[in-house]
Amino acid sequence: MQEKLRRIPAVDQLLGHPRVAGWVRKTSRGFVVSEIQVLLESIREAIRNAHAPAVPPVDPESLAQQLETQLSLRLRPTLRPVINATGVVLHTNLGRAPLSAAAQESLSAVSAQYTNLEFDLETGERSHRDKLIESSLKEVLGAEAAAVVNNNAAAIFLILNTLGAGREVIVSRGELVEIGGSFRIPDIMARSGAVLREVGTTNKTRIQDYEAAIGLETALLLRIHPSNYRIRGFTHRPALEELVELARRRQLPLVEDVGSGCLVDLRPFGIREEPLPQESLRAGVDLVCFSADKLLGGPQAGVIAGLRKWVDPVRKNPLMRTFRVEKLIYGALQATLASYRTGRAMEEIPVLRMLSMSRDEIAARSDAFIEKLGPCLPADSSLEIVDGISVVGGGSCPESQLPTRLITVRSGKTSAGRLEQSLRSQDPPIILRIEEDRAVIDLRTVFTHQEETLLAGLRRVLE
Repeated sequence: MQEKLRRIPAVDQLLGHPRVAGWVRKTSRGFVVSEIQVLLESIREAIRNAHAPAVPPVDPESLAQQLETQLSLRLRPTLRPVINATGVVLHTNLGRAPLSAAAQESLSAVSAQYTNLEFDLETGERSHRDKLIESSLKEVLGAEAAAVVNNNAAAIFLILNTLGAGREVIVSRGELVEIGGSFRIPDIMARSGAVLREVGTTNKTRIQDYEAAIGLETALLLRIHPSNYRIRGFTHRPALEELVELARRRQLPLVEDVGSGCLVDLRPFGIREEPLPQESLRAGVDLVCFSADKLLGGPQAGVIAGLRKWVDPVRKNPLMRTFRVEKLIYGALQATLASYRTGRAMEEIPVLRMLSMSRDEIAARSDAFIEKLGPCLPADSSLEIVDGISVVGGGSCPESQLPTRLITVRSGKTSAGRLEQSLRSQDPPIILRIEEDRAVIDLRTVFTHQEETLLAGLRRVLE
């Protein structure tokens, strides 16, 4: 044992190796020394524990190679780009909406320089950061005023805290939803200080239920999009027009959480369940709120829009500072909204391009893909293209199923689970799904520029 320990080079000897010296120049001497000490101690520990067969070589060249690998892993970002081959367009665990090229350019521009975040270039005086985005939101939504916070949960919380704290907020029992991450509307309402007044039953709520609940303590009527669940069968929900008429007659604000922020009609692509915030505002809703990183296709944010008499108090709430967004979000969101303003959203917003992709288009890409991959496959592996379904994801359109063509992969050497694990270990990681003990790839959510990387990753793990 002692002989093996004596063969381990000293820290200074490794520091003199050209490869290690390069890392010192790229980082710092202290950082590299610390990593060398960790590496050498792990080798000493293995020798002391009599794991000599598992001990790697201890010559300087081998140790320099091990150290390079160790340093690369230590410095690799924990937030990494991945290839989403699942067919789930708004995959919450994979960051929801990928940004458009224009939004990416805006991020690059505003992140590297000073900006006029709270500075009026015309007057030379301090301004409010919401002014940067309000005009774009007003134009796209047809709203009198608009504000942006860091997500839709913050938006609904801030609205309830501003307009309903200490008073009753009337909401249908069938809309008291829980969505991802244990986000529950009743919990948010309780934290906001508003008093929940449930009306109706789980499956049926009528306009008369709302009217009967209105009293001196009523602050507002709240309508909530049910997001990722549906009740079918013996059900009833008042039409939006009925709620608008009731709210106006009783002089109460009507607030609608429309969920996913869908700004275009997706019915031609088989998606029928998502309300459009601009249509709700035209129908007479006083305030709407929604997410910006779902069907809108932008960065994570929550949008509040509607009549100025209700938006302004929300903006002046002291808690607004807690939920405000920073310059990167404003830059990316404004660039995203520009695609809607110019009528180019379907062509420029990645989420909308993916959702509108036809089965035939995906089939053509899949055929071309396996033509490239097939000749490189080992004899014990197989490929097949089958009919399948893509989903919207992100709590949006739970009943919408998008016809697609799936590439299924089988390996004679390993299970689908092991194959999936190996693909996750690639750089970049490749994320797919498993069906019937087959690895399944849906190119709907794979960018065309990622296909060669996907091919290379599959070849490596199937060899």
